[in-house]
Amino acid sequence: MKKRTGSRWVALALCVQMASVPVLMAQPMGIPSIGTAAGAELSPNLERTLGDAIMEQGRRDPQYVSDPVINQYLTQLGQKLAAHSSVPLHHDIQVFALRDSSINAFALPGGYVGINTGLLASAASESELASVVAHEIAHVAQRHVARGMTQSSESSHLMIASLVGALLAGLAGSADLAMGVAAFGQAAAVDRQLGFSRQAEQEADRVGYQMLQGAGFNPVGMADMFKRLMQSSRLNESPNAYATTHPLSAQRLSDVENRIMSNTTASFSESDDFWFVQAAAMVIQAQGGSALVSLQQRLQSLSSSRTGVSQAAAYYGLAYAAKQRRDLAGAQQYLQRAMQTGVSSATMDVLQVELLWAQKQNAQALEKAQAAWRQWPQNQAVALALVEAMQKQNQTTQSIPFLQQRILQWPKEPRFHQLLGAALEQNQQPIAARRAMADYYILVGALPSAVSQLQQARNQSTDFYEQSTLDVQIRDLREQLERDRLLLERFKS
Repeated sequence: MKKRTGSRWVALALCVQMASVPVLMAQPMGIPSIGTAAGAELSPNLERTLGDAIMEQGRRDPQYVSDPVINQYLTQLGQKLAAHSSVPLHHDIQVFALRDSSINAFALPGGYVGINTGLLASAASESELASVVAHEIAHVAQRHVARGMTQSSESSHLMIASLVGALLAGLAGSADLAMGVAAFGQAAAVDRQLGFSRQAEQEADRVGYQMLQGAGFNPVGMADMFKRLMQSSRLNESPNAYATTHPLSAQRLSDVENRIMSNTTASFSESDDFWFVQAAAMVIQAQGGSALVSLQQRLQSLSSSRTGVSQAAAYYGLAYAAKQRRDLAGAQQYLQRAMQTGVSSATMDVLQVELLWAQKQNAQALEKAQAAWRQWPQNQAVALALVEAMQKQNQTTQSIPFLQQRILQWPKEPRFHQLLGAALEQNQQPIAARRAMADYYILVGALPSAVSQLQQARNQSTDFYEQSTLDVQIRDLREQLERDRLLLERFKS
């Protein structure tokens, strides 16, 4: 993964990936004990504890992409693929994006898979992207990261001990956790090269191919992505490209092509959402300046050469880029062109709502958001846009039941709990607000903050039954914190 100075998130991922790679790049087949923690293995529970703690810190980094359009798409893609894994998964799969132009992806402990925007931008089809996601899920399913983290090498002991020590500080509520891990990760990155063994990669290819085929994607996408990555590596487009952490070879490509030749499935399906997510990722990656200008030129070319959904997505990308430059008139013009293609998209509707807000047309924005929700009742970005539109129109009270319904619909999506907490606070319901915020912190892995919120609610309550319920929740969370601490302590030395 590409290292950037001062990036907490990249350092965290580097810590885990480096800890997962032995000195001679030989992936272990068993799970030996580590250091002085005789008999201690990286159990699924510990693996999840590590992953949750890393993600809790990683979400704070500017490189982490919080865009709901991208997040929902990637997670649903990962879950669709995971449903067809031939190897049992110990954890739910959660896929997220990082703003990084290098073509890369990686797996973390606990079922987390990271995808760089550079990989999203370079994929020529959804099947190509899905092939990489499936490959990473295969690493998770086969517990390659977990096995690597229990290597017997002295350097691995040092890295995992440093990582765990920092995560333990996080469980104690230390504000310096992320910076401590970043310093270690950057220092370790100088001395270690990431990579999985050839055997591990071939096995991940096999399991990933089965997932890709089972989920209805075109397996040719895996071979095409292989060729693209190998070409990228030969051209040295990135010193930390995917080939560095996932050694590519002609043998691996040949194995995939042989599987494709024996595949009899003729029909495949791909989501239109891919093209809009790709365009959004391109703009997020470019950020501004000359990179954004270059992207606009590329999107202009694509909008002229493409047709249908991919053309609409190119216009959407131009509209999104114009909005980033605060060119609202230009953004509206490009969005209108996208709509004139006849393509209907929740992503375009969300951008239209945002443009109406930017032009202070809040009533029209609310009307558009309500219409979009009627059309796209399974889209989180549309739901979030409607909540914000309601609140901008001083309909905070009305937004509360809507948010409660969305939490029932998507119980594991933290943002809805956070918005509910803010709405309840504004509606003079402080105890309920803190309980909602506690749920938010639990979902993002910040258990000390969750305990603090519940304790505040307990102190404000005068109802005996409510106090008793809160006491039980506080006790349970503190016990979970202690269990997590004890799990991590086993690997500290």
